[in-house]
Amino acid sequence: MFTKVMVANRGEIAIRVFRTLREMGIRSVAVYSDTDRDALFVAHADEAYSLGPGLAAETYLDVGKLIAIAREAGVEAVHPGYGFLAENAGFARALAEAGIVWIGPPPDAIDAMGSKVRSRALMDAAGVPIVPGVTEPVADVDAAREVAERIGYPVAVKASSGGGGKGFRVALTPEALPDAFEGAIREGERFFADGTVYLERYLPEPRHVEIQIVADDHGACVWLGERDCSVQRRHQKLVEETPSPVVSDDLRRRMGEASVRAATAVGYRSAGTIEYLVSGEEFFFLEMNTRIQVEHTVTEMVTGLDLVREQIRIAAGEPLSVAQDEVRPRGHAFECRINAEDAEQRFLPSPALITAYREPAGPGVRVDSGVRAGSQIPEIYDPMVAKLVVWDVDRESARRRMLRALDEYVIEGPATLIPFHRWLLRQEEFIAGGALHAELNRMADAPTPLPPADGAAPAQAAPGDEAPEPAPQAERHFTAEVNGRRFAVALRYDPPAGGGGAGAPVPAPKKRAKRSAGGAAGAGGATNEVVTPMQGTVLRTLVEVGQQVEAGAVICIVEAMKMENEVAAHQGGTVKELRVADGQGVAVGEVLAIVE
Repeated sequence: MFTKVMVANRGEIAIRVFRTLREMGIRSVAVYSDTDRDALFVAHADEAYSLGPGLAAETYLDVGKLIAIAREAGVEAVHPGYGFLAENAGFARALAEAGIVWIGPPPDAIDAMGSKVRSRALMDAAGVPIVPGVTEPVADVDAAREVAERIGYPVAVKASSGGGGKGFRVALTPEALPDAFEGAIREGERFFADGTVYLERYLPEPRHVEIQIVADDHGACVWLGERDCSVQRRHQKLVEETPSPVVSDDLRRRMGEASVRAATAVGYRSAGTIEYLVSGEEFFFLEMNTRIQVEHTVTEMVTGLDLVREQIRIAAGEPLSVAQDEVRPRGHAFECRINAEDAEQRFLPSPALITAYREPAGPGVRVDSGVRAGSQIPEIYDPMVAKLVVWDVDRESARRRMLRALDEYVIEGPATLIPFHRWLLRQEEFIAGGALHAELNRMADAPTPLPPADGAAPAQAAPGDEAPEPAPQAERHFTAEVNGRRFAVALRYDPPAGGGGAGAPVPAPKKRAKRSAGGAAGAGGATNEVVTPMQGTVLRTLVEVGQQVEAGAVICIVEAMKMENEVAAHQGGTVKELRVADGQGVAVGEVLAIVE
């Protein structure tokens, strides 16, 4: 077994791995950027080394720096966590050349499953069902039109190396295909340095269900049940649960056996996840994640296994600690992703200083986090603050436990998804096992108020009417004693500019300007200024000075916390000024353009 392991990652996943290393008696090594110098995960490691200043490309994605630190620290192995270089076969090979063990799958398996085009062909050959489409790259829009006509609309255009919703665009009609095709290429090149795309039939509102597998070097491969990840916005997961409320015992078995065939077909080793689209009793291969998943926690809660420990044991050459007939999932588990995002404002990221922080506790509650009071949520990394996980004997009991835990969770400073999760878990559709696809799409793509905390449906404004919109508010809790009786008091107030909401904001009504459903208005109707509602980087400007635009037309795309956000004109008119350029950093409220 190893004596010292480096974690090439940050935040809550780094702490998660450090904890298992400590339990196994293995010394841990952290790496950190200047931005993360005071981050909580750094203090959790036995040793920590600086990656210096810069964005992720110059720090956590710099293979040369990481290997140099690994050598200096004298580690025997590196765990990549998820994100960053977790599915980078080049990094795995570079570590092997340096004589350092990669705690993950073989590089050839990463390559095979990292290409969606190649993986589809491999899965088809292995007898794993795939979505109707092509198993080869599509060269241009004309070729894409031919494919789309053959498989039928709607179609999904996907970057071959994409993942996490990046490089995924949908064309509902032939007219929308060119924009979807070019958008998928652009995101593939930007996020994965690979503009290769392919097409497949788009399945409207399928369930997103994945199977966790673990495989060792001794010929054993075991599947550990499924996770339902259907509650998403913009193809980003929000809530995960196991078991799925829509998967029958027979479907579960067929998916598990198919997943073992998939892993065997590529010579897989370590923990991995096969993702499927499920419609009724049918399932179709979507992709394989050749790493530990964010939502591995719910599988751990129902099986009692430590999947990170299994990864480390496998990498050290040891056999799996469990056989297939010994896997006996028990009860039900949920995970809510606590992101620094404002669901009231199309899930815009909310980087800010955490001014107060208190985690929930009690039976069946687990929090994987990387923050504390005083932590800064930086805008250059993803928006995840923590993962709140609960277990109970059945789905309804687990749902109620999650609501109790959400009520206990206090995060002040940034806006978070805590109010959204409270609302979601009270919706009748969710209680019945539904995924609220339509409602989440509406919330993400058309600016609307977050529904009231009591779970009532949001008021719908008639087309063209002004509608009430809640203002994010901060909340502080106090106690008061009157005539010998103790009272809990919540003080709600408008937060300072740039601050965001508290852990449990309660909306206060205000008026908003008329806007189209296609984008976020950047300013009120009384001004000609289009402003950005978030801090970030201008990824692309879509208008020119002198251009005529309609209300709702996208002025530019601002990237913040790894998410692309469209900023739209609040009124029609002529673009008189364009004050930003591609690649420029912008602050909250900064003027992007003047439309008169």
